[in-house]
Amino acid sequence: MKFLMISSFLPSVLNFRGKLLEAIQTKGYEIHIMVPELANFQEEYQKLIALGYQVHEIPMQRTGTNPLADLKLLKNMYQQIRQIQPDVVLSYTIKPVIYGTLAAGLAKVPKRFALITGLGYAFQNVETAKRSIFQKMVHGLYAQALKYAHKVFFQNPDDLKLFEEMRLLEANKPAVVVNGSGVNVQDFEVMPLPINEQGGVKASFLLIARLLGDKGIREYMAAARSIKAQYPEAEFHLVGWMDDNPSAISQQELETWVNDKIVNYWGKLSDVRPAITASSVYVLPSYREGTPRTVLEAMAMGRAVITTDAPGCRETVSHGVNGYLVAVKSVDQLVQSMQYFIEDPKLMISMGQRSREIALNKYDVHQVNKHMMTEMDM
Repeated sequence: MKFLMISSFLPSVLNFRGKLLEAIQTKGYEIHIMVPELANFQEEYQKLIALGYQVHEIPMQRTGTNPLADLKLLKNMYQQIRQIQPDVVLSYTIKPVIYGTLAAGLAKVPKRFALITGLGYAFQNVETAKRSIFQKMVHGLYAQALKYAHKVFFQNPDDLKLFEEMRLLEANKPAVVVNGSGVNVQDFEVMPLPINEQGGVKASFLLIARLLGDKGIREYMAAARSIKAQYPEAEFHLVGWMDDNPSAISQQELETWVNDKIVNYWGKLSDVRPAITASSVYVLPSYREGTPRTVLEAMAMGRAVITTDAPGCRETVSHGVNGYLVAVKSVDQLVQSMQYFIEDPKLMISMGQRSREIALNKYDVHQVNKHMMTEMDM
């Protein structure tokens, strides 16, 4: 039996789906992976090969909407799927879900699944604003592709509801909500909170994200600037990398924040645990997520969380229990939530403990993967 996973970004395969592939392999499946840009990620490629997986390159441009390039991608995927002859296909992220599911359908793969891990730029403001031509095109492609899926997985109920309301899913299409990608609670163990010079818990805030506007980077920095003016000893950390997404922040903005000593910028990290260890509260003011993996990792390490009352984010925090939910784009509410922790450091301890409990009970990667595999009849 053969299992094929289709992804748009090689590093995410092991990082987000590694334990799922491992579990599927133990069921006796031969693992195949289709991804673009192998030359750019040789280290990750070699790790997959060492695990006994077969990796196939596809000519995918992760961003951009060139119709000819996308038609070439669809044809290439179809031809490779015909050669591999998988029994099961699972695609995730936009282009793999659209073109991978279409190709798998045309190639008559027996079991075809799509995983919606987040909606991103193509779904920004669709509930309140007139859709752009680009958005209409992407939504139409989703609707066509998902006709070929036997089941569609979502990482939060809001995304499923939106797809149903926009009629991107057929009325009788099986759809399942899973608890994100899960987190390996053994790898992300509880670490002691950082201590200040007085021997108390240090007020140290952290955000990990691609440096995109819709991750709430600017709101985080505005709140940091306000807090630093009142509480100079408070620390703010940022882990992430520049991106060519339309909503990316500029290099100049980042340099201004660093030069003004508002934030300690770590750059891109292959292992985020040192940054989480240096923090006492994790902050993600994102506008929308599937289920944010960084929040789960911080929770597993015993960190309180401030995030938005937005799809994907709100599922991770019980307001006032393991953190605080704030309105999207509200700098004032971010500042207020940060002040709660600074004024009462014991909250960082108690809410961090509750975060760990929630991670264990709801987001353990093995539980999440077992749920998915049961739904895929594997």
